[in-house]
Amino acid sequence: MVSSIVVQYTDLLRTSDYDLWSRLRELLKGQGLDPCRTVVVDLLQGGPDHEDGQVIAEDGRVYRFTLFYDQAAEHGARSAYLHRWTDITDSWRVGSLATRTADAFAWMSSPTDWN
Repeated sequence: MVSSIVVQYTDLLRTSDYDLWSRLRELLKGQGLDPCRTVVVDLLQGGPDHEDGQVIAEDGRVYRFTLFYDQAAEHGARSAYLHRWTDITDSWRVGSLATRTADAFAWMSSPTDWN
């Protein structure tokens, strides 16, 4: 069963007007990913100035990244930038998000559920 975080965050990536999600869509496009076909495994605050994220691209590649921005500023997310964009396709199975990532892949294989 897919985590509600995956479903909720993927929906936010695709539809939210909040600065953080709008900016993340732009940044993912810059990495060659289609936000409408990308699944968000997690986006978790990692400190006062960044969030750690993981996504699955439409082609099945898995990426981990850090999203830096001024969280205290009213529109700080508008200037967010990606750091440590890493392809972990070959190693996600041993990471802390392995179960959630596997569940997200299963969810992706059910087109009526996530498209």
